[in-house]
Amino acid sequence: MDPADFIDPNLTGPDVLVLKQLLDDAQQSDHQPPETSLRRRQKDETGPADEVIEKLTALNNPQDPTFEATVFVTWDAKDWQKYPFLDKWILQPYVRLARQVVRVETDVVMLTHLLLYFATSVPSAILLFLQFHWAHGILHWIMQSYYVGTYTLMMHQHIHMGGILKKSFRWFDELFPYITNPLMGHTWNSYYYHHVKHHHVEGNGPEDLSSTIRYQRDDLFDFLCYVGRFFFLVWLELPLYFFRKGKTNFAFKAAFWEIGNYAALFLLWRYVSWRATLCVFLLPLMQLRVGLMVGNWGQHAFVDEVDPNSDFRSSITLIDVASNRFCYNDGYHTSHHLNPLRHWREHPVSLLRQKDRYAAEHALIFRNIDYIMITVRLLRKDYQHLAKCLVPIGDQVGMTLDEIAEMLRRKTRRFSEADVKAKF
Repeated sequence: MDPADFIDPNLTGPDVLVLKQLLDDAQQSDHQPPETSLRRRQKDETGPADEVIEKLTALNNPQDPTFEATVFVTWDAKDWQKYPFLDKWILQPYVRLARQVVRVETDVVMLTHLLLYFATSVPSAILLFLQFHWAHGILHWIMQSYYVGTYTLMMHQHIHMGGILKKSFRWFDELFPYITNPLMGHTWNSYYYHHVKHHHVEGNGPEDLSSTIRYQRDDLFDFLCYVGRFFFLVWLELPLYFFRKGKTNFAFKAAFWEIGNYAALFLLWRYVSWRATLCVFLLPLMQLRVGLMVGNWGQHAFVDEVDPNSDFRSSITLIDVASNRFCYNDGYHTSHHLNPLRHWREHPVSLLRQKDRYAAEHALIFRNIDYIMITVRLLRKDYQHLAKCLVPIGDQVGMTLDEIAEMLRRKTRRFSEADVKAKF
């Protein structure tokens, strides 16, 4: 499979529309002199992109006849509509009910997954503490490993939007993370304090504890230092960061929940069952801590050497199955940093509305690769493969593969302290 030509059949419908529009734009730009493209933009002509934007907007509008809620991550409406009896008597009644429960009517899938977790993860964990078997323990961990990506990005929506269910279900909306978060490897409330109150405030800048700028992003030793710092020190560094910023309340809360979670795990290990604690809580915790940093490294590996403060130039966009079908459009990371409160279903249409700005700002858009594999390819210094995955926009159109590879290589360079002072 050549990533430069392949369009994954498992892409979401919106991703297919966005990708084809970007590829069409690149093809037109490649065959037209720059002044022609400029005149077209200045005239603000209505074209295919406007039709795609209109279609995507309608899909997200509950008042539109073409509105489509997301019910599952694996199947789209067109898939389960092939079974009329199932669709009419089971799925449609469920969707109607679920739309009255979730905060945003597109998000039926989040209720679907809450039901899944409380039907599988929770009873499995309880059973392990009641009657432990190693086979069950390992299978439970594998199940949680499969769930954790989708769950984490559901919680990503939860912490940014203050919940995912309607206000009448607020009690459960606020309660369930205290049950399910530790099962997936999250310590209580740490994701909120680190991601919302810290990372999005600092934006991968010098004071961001998960910033990549002081690391050589294609170097294995630097990567291990980056992961190790978060793995072993975040419990201390995050409260200290809040203290330095004068946010004492956040500092005490972040420390309380993080250390409180560790204390609970110690008590379970020491006095209840160390084997169940290992499989239910500790293995997911250690796995997620590594996974979060592997993902964040990929999200912020390419930082512009000229304007690293720009959200367009310090984060990237991915059009791929793993990030967008299974993880609530997590691939649209630039769009998310531009507006952290933007709903996940709005990212594709937002990109198309701003595609000229993305091009003018030299933003990076990739396809057929996820954040984990971006990290892997970087550590292998495989810039040729990464160049093949780039969807060219703006000045990138017409660049050779070698030129793109060299451009990407420049954006992974470590910033010296002198660079940091000059650029930030």
